[in-house]
Amino acid sequence: GPCTECSCSSGKEPDKHPSHTKKKENGDQLCVPKIFFGTRTHKQISQITRELKRTAYSCVPMTILSSRDYTCIHPVVSNSSNRNEMCVELLEGKHGKSCSYYHSVHKLSEHHALQAAPGMCQAWDIEDLVSLGRKLRACAYFAARELMMGADIVFCPYNYLLDPQIRDSMDIKLKDQVVILDEAHNIEDCARESVSYGVTEGQLRAAREELELMVSNNIRQKHHEPLRAVCCSLI
Repeated sequence: GPCTECSCSSGKEPDKHPSHTKKKENGDQLCVPKIFFGTRTHKQISQITRELKRTAYSCVPMTILSSRDYTCIHPVVSNSSNRNEMCVELLEGKHGKSCSYYHSVHKLSEHHALQAAPGMCQAWDIEDLVSLGRKLRACAYFAARELMMGADIVFCPYNYLLDPQIRDSMDIKLKDQVVILDEAHNIEDCARESVSYGVTEGQLRAAREELELMVSNNIRQKHHEPLRAVCCSLI
């Protein structure tokens, strides 16, 4: 039924909820928050969707956000070690080519198997999405992101919710939404990881050499000298 607590349900004041009005034209549903369900690993997502299938909520519109490592089906990109960069390059058409899978995203995101329908078991897993994507020659990575618009529940790994950069690139907005973190005792480690960075001694030595070259050639000496000192002290 209509949501009485929220002015947007009457349709009179759409300005107050621009993000919600974009997502749903149906005035009654403007106030329903999304549930973001974060797990530690992708494997746990498949366990949870399996459980969801067994409940009365198996037909709730859902999506699973995951990396291109799990969802890219482009024959060249999916076998590359830097899938993200190659994908972006293809979409920008840098080498005169584009990705035909990306241009067929709507075939997958609008496919009846992923849409909630009465009496149909709708909960699905990443593997289901990818195999359907292969069948339709459509990109599962971007289809999952498109499905987020109409989804009531969004499954994803923790870092999609915790890391501001990933949240931004995935267009995840958590304001006024429900966030559930599975096995939340792992959050501290995950939060630390998302703001940590690892470098090898070899990388430090290479950086020091380059900085020494800059300093000895008088290239922005006052900026490079302190950086060189940091490298030296770390080594």
